[in-house]
Amino acid sequence: MKLAVIPDDFPEVLGSSPSMVRLCDRFEVTHHTTLPGGDASLVERLRGAEVAINIRSSTKFTADVFAHLPDLRLVSIWGTGTDNVDLAAARERGVRITNTPAVSAPSIAEHALALMLAVARRIPEIDREVRAGKWPRGQMMQLAGKTLGVIGLGAIGQRFAQLGKGIGMRVITWTMHPKEPQLELGQLLAESDVVSLHLRLSDQTRAFLNAERIAQMKPGAILINTARGPITEEAALLSALRTNHLGGAGIDVFDQEPLPRDHAFTALPNVVLSPHNAGVTPEALEAGLALAVDNAVAFDEGRSQNVVTIAKPVPETR
Repeated sequence: MKLAVIPDDFPEVLGSSPSMVRLCDRFEVTHHTTLPGGDASLVERLRGAEVAINIRSSTKFTADVFAHLPDLRLVSIWGTGTDNVDLAAARERGVRITNTPAVSAPSIAEHALALMLAVARRIPEIDREVRAGKWPRGQMMQLAGKTLGVIGLGAIGQRFAQLGKGIGMRVITWTMHPKEPQLELGQLLAESDVVSLHLRLSDQTRAFLNAERIAQMKPGAILINTARGPITEEAALLSALRTNHLGGAGIDVFDQEPLPRDHAFTALPNVVLSPHNAGVTPEALEAGLALAVDNAVAFDEGRSQNVVTIAKPVPETR
């Protein structure tokens, strides 16, 4: 049996999942329930493994890690993001990378909707005041009839666009690789009362929403980010929120995670924060873990499934 290693199941999710039974039926499994302490620790945990089941995006599969793991042939990622993997190095070293697309789309889209409503209706702020014995009044944003700009049209972006239409919003979209003519990005930013980011983090999208693009956004607009923190330029976003160029933001993802207790976002009353948990529901959790294991089984059976990077053939040694 091939050796499959789970190097980073902390907090533990796969160990208590029915999918773990299926994995153990197919592979010899080594299961780590703490995070590796860096490249050297990760290499030691994966030594001799042909398959790695990657649970946490904080675990980095660097070029150096791949160079020290000649037996590794598959990294099956739980989740859609691949920014923790050096994809070029994986390809050169003959390592296939797979992910679990779409399984969390309903959960993340619902969370984006919740953040949008919470910011627009000032729900956290009003809740605090009512609990303190106050009876607050003041302006809130009605979303019906407003314009929602969705940036990124993968499974999550498409689902969120549907939810926006469902509450009566006019929805406009922009994506990195359009299949048909689309609105200019600058026009979307200028027209949208709410802008929601649904891009994958890559060299192309890092600091995608920079100071220049934030300046193009409609005064008083709301930003929603359930994608990745570095897609926005954090300093520019903070400045826009402090000066009220932006009316508010709902943020689930950050440059540094966990978010430091004294981070500037925590002092802003027009920001609603959540701890990168948009896709963490029992339904999304089990579907994602099952697909990560399915991807490993497909690899073992010689099939391709949910492949992000196709590995170069490994030269035979003589």
